[in-house]
This record gives sequence, C-alpha cells and structure tokens, in this order.
Amino acid sequence: MFTGIIEEIGSIKDIKTRGSGRCFQFAAQKILADLQVDQSVAVNGVCLTVVEITKDGFFVDAVSETLAKSTLMVAQKMDAVNFERALRFSDRLGGHLFQGHVDGIGTIEKLQFGQTGSILEIEIPETLRKYTIAKGSIAIDGVSLTIAEKKETSLRIAVIPHTFSSTIFQHKKNGDSVNVEVDFFAKYIEQFLTQTSRKEITTEWLKQHGF
Repeated sequence: MFTGIIEEIGSIKDIKTRGSGRCFQFAAQKILADLQVDQSVAVNGVCLTVVEITKDGFFVDAVSETLAKSTLMVAQKMDAVNFERALRFSDRLGGHLFQGHVDGIGTIEKLQFGQTGSILEIEIPETLRKYTIAKGSIAIDGVSLTIAEKKETSLRIAVIPHTFSSTIFQHKKNGDSVNVEVDFFAKYIEQFLTQTSRKEITTEWLKQHGF
C-alpha cells in the first residue's frame, strides 16, 4: 500500500527487454536509505518489486501486463520518475491509500501554471469515470490528488506549488500520458452492489448491513 506522497524524483538509467517484459535500472538517492531487495516501490504510481540494489539506484522487472496498463510501456532512458516506498503501519497517512495497481492511462489536456498553484486537466478512460467524484481522491503518476471538478470526459485537479515542484509534474506538458489509479473503495462498493440483486436492496436490508 502507498499514500501518494512522493519521496523523491529519480530517473531511468537503463531499460532492457526481457521476453515480453522490461528490466528497469533507476537512479535514486533518498529512498535507498533503508531499501531492501523484495520490497515494493511505487514508480510513477506503479507498484514494482526491487530485485537488485546498487550504490546509486536499484533494478526492477515489469511484466507485460504491467507495461500494457501503464506508461512504463513507452518510458525511455533519462525520463524523470516519482518514487514512493511502501507504507509502514507506523507512518502518518498524509495522502490517501492506494495499491500501486494502475487502472488506466490518462492524457494531460491542459496544464495551467500559477503562482498560488497549478491546474491539471486530465482526460481519463471512459471505464474509469464512474469511480471519480468531485472532492474525491485519485492518484496521478503516483501522486495523491483531490479532484476539484469532474467534467464530461476529464478531471480538473488543483496542484499546490509544493506538490508541483516535488514531483515530475514540473516536467509535464500538454499531451503527455499519465498513470491513473482511482479510489479502490469505489470498486469494492460497485462489486458488492452488483453481486447483490437490486430487489434485495431495501431500507431494512441497508440497516442490516450497517448502512
């Protein structure tokens, strides 16, 4: 699990193809302090397992399923990336809980800079729009953000200056692709309700189930 509070901006040192997957070598500093092999790191919001650590970075493997659902498929050497180590239960939850399981790829339609903050407008896949609400949480490239406005095909998100300068948003431009992970609680609720006959959902039923 992760919180969406980015710890460090790193970069891709090398990429090698391994069958249908890819092996990434990342340059990092801060997160290496207590990082160990087999631990998880969210890279632009994608949960990846550390397979090797060096003095100035680490290696991970990404399988074809992960590549197909994230921007790692088109990532290139020297690209800047967001890093967050996995949540410890003793940590403060500064952002929101997310799993590092990217739901889809969005596109930046508009990036507006401002002294008091920046505005991101991101088009997201139609299949994900039902899981988003105004004032709800969403992870974009692994960054915990609050949806300011929900439009027909896109989301409007306000980004404070600190978040903007502490993440790879500072390198983004219109047309760039981003990883999107919606609030997983919404998906659980949807599954629960769809597996229950609509005829069974009455006031009495809701009371019995704690609503």
